[in-house]
Amino acid sequence: MNTLSDNLYKIMLKNVIAVVGCDGSGKSTLSHDLIAELSKKRQIEWVYLGQSSGNIAEWIRSLPLIGPAFGRYLVRKAERAHNKEASAPDTLTAVVIFLLSLWRGHKFRRMLKLARRGVLVITDRYPQAEVAGFYFDGTGLSEKNAKSWLARLLLKQERQLYAWMASHRPTLLIRLNIDAETAHARKPDHKLAMLREKVRVIPSLRFNGATILDLNGRDPYPHVLAAALTAIDKACAL
Repeated sequence: MNTLSDNLYKIMLKNVIAVVGCDGSGKSTLSHDLIAELSKKRQIEWVYLGQSSGNIAEWIRSLPLIGPAFGRYLVRKAERAHNKEASAPDTLTAVVIFLLSLWRGHKFRRMLKLARRGVLVITDRYPQAEVAGFYFDGTGLSEKNAKSWLARLLLKQERQLYAWMASHRPTLLIRLNIDAETAHARKPDHKLAMLREKVRVIPSLRFNGATILDLNGRDPYPHVLAAALTAIDKACAL
């Protein structure tokens, strides 16, 4: 784990509730039910702050001279480059990885605009500047996989982007914790090794000193929802 986040500015956001956790921890279900309950009290919006590679793939495939097949090829290479055991991505793949981070930055700015207008925002996932890897909502490039001069330049720019995003602390960050085996039982299409890595790293993230509510994703769901709603009411004084 690097210390990039240790010297970040800390900008406390109002009206932003982040929900994070490993795949299969219940993020989507909890986000959906939080929106259903909280929308009774005020205007609310949901924002997905993951990498959204599908959206980037659509954009790449629409470019002249690229074509659907090549677009899919580029995005697959970018996704495989997140694997720490994969070889360093070529320059074109590094560019695609950087584009994925720019898209996340675009969605983050949209979230900020909503929150500043007084809209309560529920986010699925939240960027951090502590650990590299899209699996953990960190940078896609790292010292290990940025080999060319252009990749190193993009790495510098990407780190600045994530440092800026991570400097904004959500009003409350709800982290759903779960074991890899339970997560895999719920999400059998996900690789167990990847889930184990997420379960290992995500609970250790500090999110730049944000207020974190840790909940057990294996607990009875009504208890999880009630605890989340109580914490949000207190944090936002709803």
